[in-house]
Amino acid sequence: MGNLLSFLKDIFSQPAFLMGLIAFIGLIALKVPKNKLLTGTLKPILGYLMLAAGAGVIVTQLAPLGQIIEAGFHIKGVVPNNEAITSIAQKVLGVETMSILLLGFAINLVVAKLTKFKYIFLTGHHSFFMACLMSAVLQASGITGWELIALGGFFLGAWSAISPAIGHRYTKVVTEDDGIAMGHFGSIQYYIAGFLGKRFGNPKDTFADVEISEKYGFLRDTTVTTGVVMVLIFLITSMVAGTEFMSTISEQNLVIFSILAGLQFAVGVAIVYAGVKLILGDLVPAFQGISEKIIPKAIPAVDCAVFFTYSPTAVIVGFVTSFIAGLIGMGLLGWMGLPLIIPGMVPHFFCGATAGIYGDKLGGKVGCILGAFVGGLLLAFLPAFVLPAIGSLGFESTTFSDVDFTLWGIGLSNVIKSFGSTGVYYVALAILVLLFIPSFIKSIDVVGNTKSYEQLTK
Repeated sequence: MGNLLSFLKDIFSQPAFLMGLIAFIGLIALKVPKNKLLTGTLKPILGYLMLAAGAGVIVTQLAPLGQIIEAGFHIKGVVPNNEAITSIAQKVLGVETMSILLLGFAINLVVAKLTKFKYIFLTGHHSFFMACLMSAVLQASGITGWELIALGGFFLGAWSAISPAIGHRYTKVVTEDDGIAMGHFGSIQYYIAGFLGKRFGNPKDTFADVEISEKYGFLRDTTVTTGVVMVLIFLITSMVAGTEFMSTISEQNLVIFSILAGLQFAVGVAIVYAGVKLILGDLVPAFQGISEKIIPKAIPAVDCAVFFTYSPTAVIVGFVTSFIAGLIGMGLLGWMGLPLIIPGMVPHFFCGATAGIYGDKLGGKVGCILGAFVGGLLLAFLPAFVLPAIGSLGFESTTFSDVDFTLWGIGLSNVIKSFGSTGVYYVALAILVLLFIPSFIKSIDVVGNTKSYEQLTK
């Protein structure tokens, strides 16, 4: 039984396999020829593996950058990192986490089938992170065994369907109604950026329309622009850190290291873009089989990196703005006497970039900068507030980073503190009611079909 659980966990925590499986089921439902079944199944898998490879290159380059900034500016504190805290949690709550992950995906499918929340969450590694968070927080409240698994699985499955729905009207604008939803547990941050952009910005004045003069025409290529910006960031921070420290990071000359690191980062982004094209080219058409034959109106909720191609310039602007906000937030935390949250380069890149995209598409340049800045502050403050919820299990050296994780951790821990473990059941009951209310009100359509893309952009 344990081996089966481990095997299933390995499948469902890998978005590549999950996308391939969903595409395969959709194509079977559409009764496509065998040759198209093979290519239609493999391309989403290959696309996500390419996306993951690009993300791996990005993360590899960002990891030393965080150390360089710590050394250069003499900063000590907690670094938010989903992967680090998950690896620690697995040693304590391995079986519970795996069980929550599998149950959560099953409940997501049931919710999509029986309610108006038609989103199927395909970012398996984020589901895995959320399963870890649920197991940690619920165990801290004294809930164990099958109750912990049932509650954690229900929360994960329900939120997997609800979170894409909350801001899908914004996602439709970002993607120009491309048939996908946001499947990333930084979703609240992105929707806040979209709201701020729509409220305070001008969608007609976007970074996508920035005219670069012929003199700097090479910057029109997104890959080149990304490389130039990152080389400058690496070079400046490395010079501040000094030659002596940099010798512990790399045997290369400081300048050579900075140039290679910045350009390799740009290569990673280019690989991500290529992977996205493969995913969207075959996953969305295959998903028509799911939505037509199995779960009517089903919509795939995919990783935030899939959205990078919709506003490439906003990716860089959002990242840099979010990081600056993280530095400001760290200073404010120190002034307030709270735990110092050192800006995690990975969340500030992926979450900051995506917030920038939502802000840019809904509110142009102002929306991009404002949305990414506010998101950067959230990435500084919320991890500090979630530390008490998980610190008792030995996770004091790191914490969760993305906004949905931290909000769930803070919310559940406060409910438990106020009402005990009974309060968790009240939360579950409230979510259950929320899931089915739209089914009884005809005017509510949480998949956003009541308005066209043109109406949404007005």
